[in-house]
Amino acid sequence: MTPGAKRRSSAGGADVAHPVRPVAPGARVAIVVGSRSDLPTMEAATQTLSELGIVHELRVISAHRAPALLEGFIGKAEASGVSVFIAAAGLAAHLPGVIASRTTRPVIGVPMKGGVSDGLDALLSIVQMPKGVPVATVGVGNSTNAALLAAQILAIADPDVAARLTGHRAAQAQAILDDPTNAG
Repeated sequence: MTPGAKRRSSAGGADVAHPVRPVAPGARVAIVVGSRSDLPTMEAATQTLSELGIVHELRVISAHRAPALLEGFIGKAEASGVSVFIAAAGLAAHLPGVIASRTTRPVIGVPMKGGVSDGLDALLSIVQMPKGVPVATVGVGNSTNAALLAAQILAIADPDVAARLTGHRAAQAQAILDDPTNAG
């Protein structure tokens, strides 16, 4: 097997080598989705992180279909300096919990719409993690809040991120003040 490759064994299949691509230099937040269908919802997270000047990495890795690739990515992300993980998941919503079980870095779960209860099942799956393996959870499909929470976590030790977050909040407040219904 080549250096940097991981093996995955499935219950009914042969081992398959999975090379783990390097993490983007300077990435501080890793966003992981289990399916390409989650990408449109997560665009708001990538946009928010970009607006705040936070380098991030986005990967599509299924916790069920490629567990060794996920584990390899988590290790590479940590070694590369990623401080926070954001994981989007629907239905059984295992991805955030699997990531949390493999790292001590903060993990933020984004429950996705769909399933029998339009995302409530995913929300409950992520919120109800067992004691000792926490996953912070935002509203169903609310990837903007996931990105803002990741930024707040980073801001604890990074005054530049804290200043950009303060500016972001001030702009939100100004937009409300500038609304024509508030003029007078």
